[in-house]
Amino acid sequence: MLISPIEISERLASTGIPVAPPAPIGTFANALLVDNLLYVSGQGPVEIDGSLHTGKVGRDVSVEEAYAHARLVGMNILSAVQAELGGWARFRRVVKVLGMVNAVDTFCDHPAVINGCSDLFMEVFGPAAGRHARSSFGVASLPRQITVEVEAVFLVHPE
Repeated sequence: MLISPIEISERLASTGIPVAPPAPIGTFANALLVDNLLYVSGQGPVEIDGSLHTGKVGRDVSVEEAYAHARLVGMNILSAVQAELGGWARFRRVVKVLGMVNAVDTFCDHPAVINGCSDLFMEVFGPAAGRHARSSFGVASLPRQITVEVEAVFLVHPE
């Protein structure tokens, strides 16, 4: 293990963002473990009270606001990981992140938005376990008109 479960919990607490996975809005799981890979379904910028961050990046929402939304999405992803694994003892590393930005068609700064999630993972897990492969792109719309959606894959220790 590259970082201790206690250290992960402390770093999560230091973000000041509450940890509680949003309920799925369909007939799917927030997270699914297959062998040593944990796949986390696309998560959106849902606050602890259930409110959503919505709008088009590049028109209604600035890059800085969308970055903060992607950071919140990262916490929602980590909440789903923690809920699925029952803690951090089995966590090994972040493998892959896929980020989608609800943006106007002329917007081209998608990586800067999804950095909100990637930067959080680096902050919480450090470079050895937090650095990951990533794709980011813009879309015409997202469910409920949310600003960003991110899915991720994590490597975990076998039981």
